[in-house]
Amino acid sequence: MESTLVAVKPDGVQRRLIGTVIQRFERRGFKLVGMKMLQVSDILAEHYQDLQRKPFYPALISYMSSGPVVAMVWEEYNVVRTSRAMIGHSDSTEAAPGTIWGDFSIHISRNIIHASDSVEGAQREIQLWFQSSELVNWADGGHYSSSYPA
Repeated sequence: MESTLVAVKPDGVQRRLIGTVIQRFERRGFKLVGMKMLQVSDILAEHYQDLQRKPFYPALISYMSSGPVVAMVWEEYNVVRTSRAMIGHSDSTEAAPGTIWGDFSIHISRNIIHASDSVEGAQREIQLWFQSSELVNWADGGHYSSSYPA
């Protein structure tokens, strides 16, 4: 079983797309094990450490701290790769219709959602955004899991 961090960014929250994002992940059969809404500031430097030398970094930090974010942890087999496929290409002009970025992104800097890009990145991000006590291990009995045949 794999876990990934998905965060609805301030523009997604402001556009009231939280439920739409959750619905897409639930319909895919992913299991939600953690969720919280927060105003982010203190963890952004560590979360975006690999982008600190990019010219857009100050604007990214300002944007991500401009409003609430809804952070979630989802579980399923191959959840990182599958969720990235669901989200689509980060450039909204190249994102396919049917993907989250293709359907809702306005601009590469206003793309409503973040999702971990690797299993290792997901582990790091989940530990940064969530304490272990905030994650719930619950049994769904395999009723909705995409890893079980219908």
